[in-house]
Amino acid sequence: MAAPRKRSGSGAKGSGAKGSGARGSGRGGAGGSGRTGADRPTSSGRPRRRGTSEPDRHSQVPNRVAGAQPGTRRRPDEPARRKTGPDEKTARPGGVTVEVTFLPGLGDVVADEIVERLSPERPPRPAPGRDDALRVGLTGPLADVLQLRTAVAAFVVRHFDVPRPRSLTSGDHLARVVDAMYASLRVAGSSSFRFEAAGSDSVAFTKLAALLHEATGLAYDPEHGELVVRVVRGQVTRPDVDPGWDALVRLGPRPLSARRWREVDFPGAANATIAAAMSRLAGVRPEDRVLNLMCGSGTLLVERLLSGPAASAVGVDDDPAAIEAAHANLRAAGLRTAHLVQADATSPSALATALHDETYDLVLADPPWGDLHGSHETGQAVHESLLAAAHAVTAPGGRLAVLTHEVRIMERAVSEASALWTADGPPLRVFAKGHHPRIWVLHRT
Repeated sequence: MAAPRKRSGSGAKGSGAKGSGARGSGRGGAGGSGRTGADRPTSSGRPRRRGTSEPDRHSQVPNRVAGAQPGTRRRPDEPARRKTGPDEKTARPGGVTVEVTFLPGLGDVVADEIVERLSPERPPRPAPGRDDALRVGLTGPLADVLQLRTAVAAFVVRHFDVPRPRSLTSGDHLARVVDAMYASLRVAGSSSFRFEAAGSDSVAFTKLAALLHEATGLAYDPEHGELVVRVVRGQVTRPDVDPGWDALVRLGPRPLSARRWREVDFPGAANATIAAAMSRLAGVRPEDRVLNLMCGSGTLLVERLLSGPAASAVGVDDDPAAIEAAHANLRAAGLRTAHLVQADATSPSALATALHDETYDLVLADPPWGDLHGSHETGQAVHESLLAAAHAVTAPGGRLAVLTHEVRIMERAVSEASALWTADGPPLRVFAKGHHPRIWVLHRT
């Protein structure tokens, strides 16, 4: 077994972690990779500025860029003049359009979480030309977007009716890009920025970078900049009309999928956004007694407990290193009431004995996928044994949520265990770093 990597800071990747039990693999977050601890200096040598209420130059409305010409000052209470682009009509006056990215397959789950947490006046809609993003108009605090647990990243959207990106360097357009950057900085501070755009090394983007540095004071770091500014073609609505360009500024210096609680990073782990989606699909109920079988380093357990309260929580794995890693991650997440037990999660009798014959309302599991851990040859036996063991410790009417890449094996196991479990519907297909695992939600019969 590959040894876990101890994280040097509070930063985390978007992927989860595992021990000898559940084994999956996650994909890095869209819009840039996560960074390490919030207090570490960046590659520019500057300390990161946290997004707090304490005043500093990055938490104030910019006053170096007016609506007319860059370099002129405007009053602090004077907004930049602007035109409203087609995507910004999603938000009513005073609001802002936000694009939320996610792993393909989780769109409906992410949309439900957006509606629940952010209460937009209109439901999210697909982002033009993408199958992994939604756009939504918001009038509440942008800081609330950071609460989303099933999303990969979020961006403030600005549309420009211009034929080419170099037009963004003009006064009015530049002011709107700067305003979007400050909207992000008010949510969570950064000390540098970078572009994600075709031709980002061109003369036009070099000039734009210099002007944005002048307006915000942020260092331009094309490789490792924390604040991501994406520049992409706008939505094509008519063949005879130029679609213009969109500038999207990521909220915060890290993707939403980067988890600060990831103290120990096990190889081949479940993606944290998928883990959060599993909890939502199975139902987050405060009265639930929660059990995570094959818990590995605790990804499913941590994400369930951060999604909402539970009556109790227990993680089980037969690998001592996994138990130690789960302890560290639970502690880093501030979750000190969960208990961890070393036991075989595929033996009904051994599991029941280890849990003192307690039963649980929600059971979460991520069995080995057969690549980094386990093998395809033993996959059928592992899945069948898991369903039997979970049944032995699940209360009548309880739920079992399983994430697995062994699609055919799981289908046969569920079919053969029809006397024990009833599927809540077809499994949900998601994307995770080259794999297309399924999330199953079963009810105990």
